[in-house]
Amino acid sequence: MSQSPNTFPDVEAIVVELLSDRAELADATVDETPPPGFDGTQKAVIVSRRGGAWIDDLHLDLPLIELECYGPDKPTAHLLANAARAELLKAAGTRYGPTTITDVVEADGPRWLPEYLYPAANRYLCVMRFSMRTD
Repeated sequence: MSQSPNTFPDVEAIVVELLSDRAELADATVDETPPPGFDGTQKAVIVSRRGGAWIDDLHLDLPLIELECYGPDKPTAHLLANAARAELLKAAGTRYGPTTITDVVEADGPRWLPEYLYPAANRYLCVMRFSMRTD
């Protein structure tokens, strides 16, 4: 992942890579977009940047990352949410090319949230705040 210092890192891709290695998520889709044919009942963790700030003179990105965790039932969605957040909460110190994750804290969640696009869905949502420094 090479980038110029004035370009914030692709935190969504970094989070997808972090979560893809987690055993509890091995049979779930972990991506930035839902898979084809998705109806909200499949095991999935959808990763989205939901704001934050890039501080150019410090080469520091402070993104908010939303995890939408879906499952065939509420307990499965809850397990996926807990596995995903546990992995991310221990990510401080991880380096990806010129980017180092310096801190991760929970900003919100996990919480049950109805899904209006997919009526049959079981979804937990959580938001993580990252601190990432780029060389």
